Amino acid sequence: MHLPVLRDRIVDLLAPALSEPGSIYLDCTLGLGGHAAAVLDACPQARLIGIDRDPAALELAAAGLDRFGARVELHQAIYHELGDVLARERVPSVQAICMDLGLSSLQIDTTERGFAYATDAPLDMRMDPGQELTAATLVNNQDARALARLLRNLGDERFADRIARRIVAARESHPITTSAELVRIIIDAIPMAARYSGGHPAKRTFQALRIAVNDELTSLADALPAALEALSPGGRLAVLAYHSGEDRLVKRTFAHAATDHVPPGLPAVPEALKARFHLLTRGAERPEEAETAMNPRAASARLRAIARNQEV
Repeated sequence: MHLPVLRDRIVDLLAPALSEPGSIYLDCTLGLGGHAAAVLDACPQARLIGIDRDPAALELAAAGLDRFGARVELHQAIYHELGDVLARERVPSVQAICMDLGLSSLQIDTTERGFAYATDAPLDMRMDPGQELTAATLVNNQDARALARLLRNLGDERFADRIARRIVAARESHPITTSAELVRIIIDAIPMAARYSGGHPAKRTFQALRIAVNDELTSLADALPAALEALSPGGRLAVLAYHSGEDRLVKRTFAHAATDHVPPGLPAVPEALKARFHLLTRGAERPEEAETAMNPRAASARLRAIARNQEV
């Protein structure tokens, strides 16, 4: 069963901007459509523009959202391409946007996609099966220094150097092509005392490879300002992040957008330099224990939301 993370809280945050007839909700990471369905149910005046880079997710989401009929338009795209999607729809601005970053339940549970470290599968990890770069390409072609930097920066892996060296040594005899083989290499590289604390030993390495394969942080860095620019006055944006790199980027972007930018010494803030946005959440909100008990995948979620100020 698909359990959208912080579904009710996201609806609470976005619904006030979707009360008028013709309001548009843009879901930039549609996945299986759980958040979208909840928003459309709560906001009968609104219609949905949904995008996802994964064609399999779009197909399943379309079936689940079929009951909403003409209120739904779906596009295959990456979230930083939201401006192009809105241009094709001839929509100059929208009233609410959601980004649920990271993996969808479909991608985790479809074992042959190679995202999960708990099952053996080809080392793939592509959200869009049409792209060329795979996790196997990175694992078998990056040198030890580049691999270690990738694992450290994108996975917060403290044993990045050890794992990278072990990967390079292992692939000298034959290419590393399956998730089970990579997991064995990672476990062997990590000191015995650290193997059974902090979750699965391969979790951070798999996260780093997935982010690199799909260029997620670069896409997010482009998508956040594009989403803010797409909001109409009073419009709202909610973002769910699942690791520190994503959340830092969201936090920094939102803080900049919600801050007056005034040179020192000015006695008053000129209208052109006033913040155009204000924060809707204080810090990052977390799921409650009851939700994480029912849906362990929600445990690392961080929710931040921002609204565009009404024009004076």
